[in-house]
Amino acid sequence: MLVRGPSGTGKSTAVRGLSELLPEIGVVAGCAFGCDPARPACASCWARVAAGEELPVVRRRRPIVDLPLNATEERVAGSIDIARALTEGEKALEPGLLAEANRGILYVDEINLLDDHLADILLDAAALGVNIVEREGVSASHPARFLLVGTMNPDEGELRPQLADRIGLHVDVPPLPAASARGEVLRRREAFGRDSDAFAADWAGPQEALRRRLADAEALLERMRVPAGFYEAIGSLVTRLGVGSHRADIALLECAKGLAALDGRDLVETADLRAAADLALGHRVAGDPFSPDAALPPAAIDNALTQALEAEVRPGKGEAQTESPAPPSPAAR
Repeated sequence: MLVRGPSGTGKSTAVRGLSELLPEIGVVAGCAFGCDPARPACASCWARVAAGEELPVVRRRRPIVDLPLNATEERVAGSIDIARALTEGEKALEPGLLAEANRGILYVDEINLLDDHLADILLDAAALGVNIVEREGVSASHPARFLLVGTMNPDEGELRPQLADRIGLHVDVPPLPAASARGEVLRRREAFGRDSDAFAADWAGPQEALRRRLADAEALLERMRVPAGFYEAIGSLVTRLGVGSHRADIALLECAKGLAALDGRDLVETADLRAAADLALGHRVAGDPFSPDAALPPAAIDNALTQALEAEVRPGKGEAQTESPAPPSPAAR
């Protein structure tokens, strides 16, 4: 996901605040990769299971790991202790940031300024769900399933095309134009600076309500239903807007499911497709997707969506008839 806007609009603050909202997860105690106890994925946890050990479980917040722009390749991907590997025959992996971010969020501020070789490492790991470290003929791997969130100021340079194509969702964060809204920002910032604990206590109730809403939405995704004709309608919508990447279809569908779940529904509706299209397709249109004039006009989305639904949601494939995606195969898991 990309959060784009001028400096000082609270992009980094919003991303780091996610740690307070996302539901806690269960992890294997002592695992460097935070493995899910129900589905251990690293070699160490598998060895403990094979030995008949019951994996100890602790609960924690999802990690949000910062990736500095000046990080080295070894700091990001990890490294291997070659001497230990050669003398003891053991693949001694020193985990990096990708290991720390497993099952969490990897955050890159000013992602448009990230070096190409680091971006390639992130893309490879994100695509495979596994990070492979190779040094001097010795190879080791570990699970690396994370949500990549980047923020950027368009005045400081554009995003490389390889990263732009891999962005699932794109959100613009413009400065607040209304004086009343900006005044409220000042009041809240002043209150926080005066007594941060009291400020947090004042907002504990609304924050807990939002946390519960997110947790309920996450559970609701397990039984989310999609009208049968919506699958073809999504494909038609994407192609009508001149987008070729199949990643756009996937991002749009998953975003629509998430919006429905966040609204407390287990059925995707047309309004969800409309809102998801704005998030998933705005940066994928032809031309320079991150130029100031590249925002996808709402009318263009509305017209293309209307035409797609009229063409694809036919009698016998209407919204009343739904189908649930087949469960993923063991290999996919």
